[in-house]
Amino acid sequence: MRGLLVDYGGVLTTSVFASFADFCAAEGLAPDRVVRLFLTDPGARDLLYGLEDGSLPEEAFEDGLAALLGVSAGGLIGRLMASTRPDEGMIAVVRQARAHGIRTGLVSNSWGLDWYDHDLLGELFDGVVLSGAVGIRKPAPEIYRMGAESVGLPPGECAFVDDLGGNLKPAQALGMATVRHETTDRTVAALEHLFGVDLSSRPHHREGFGSL
Repeated sequence: MRGLLVDYGGVLTTSVFASFADFCAAEGLAPDRVVRLFLTDPGARDLLYGLEDGSLPEEAFEDGLAALLGVSAGGLIGRLMASTRPDEGMIAVVRQARAHGIRTGLVSNSWGLDWYDHDLLGELFDGVVLSGAVGIRKPAPEIYRMGAESVGLPPGECAFVDDLGGNLKPAQALGMATVRHETTDRTVAALEHLFGVDLSSRPHHREGFGSL
């Protein structure tokens, strides 16, 4: 392994699903209302896929999802993501990997491109692939190929970390080693086994990291 590719929301941040639940509590909805809507409602899925591949403007997504949820549309994406925070431990892992000479890349399904701290992304990553910028979203195999290409490596020399199992299967099919992120400690242990280096490091606090 010479390349480390990681997801953003739920890997470099705290759980997106926990933030959805907090949003539901604040809006008086059932805790799983947002997740259930994306899983069961074709219209909600179309909104999500359009947002993530960049074909649907953020405002149109907010208007459409708000109507389905029965809530106000203003700032809906920000409200959905309000409880996410930077996962400083995982950010430190990426820094440590890069310090060991491992090529680092981001492969993220974006909810708009302005939610990211692009200066920090430049500090952490050799390559960045955002779905809304390239017009392809996970789990399409091509976006993983783009991730490997962005760090100048073939897929078989890369490991990919994501919090969703469904996003790992296409990466595996391309020959990538995969790690499902559940806790920082377990992810670090898996990556240290794959790369044969010490990735433990004290988290370095950085303000202004985006919430997606």
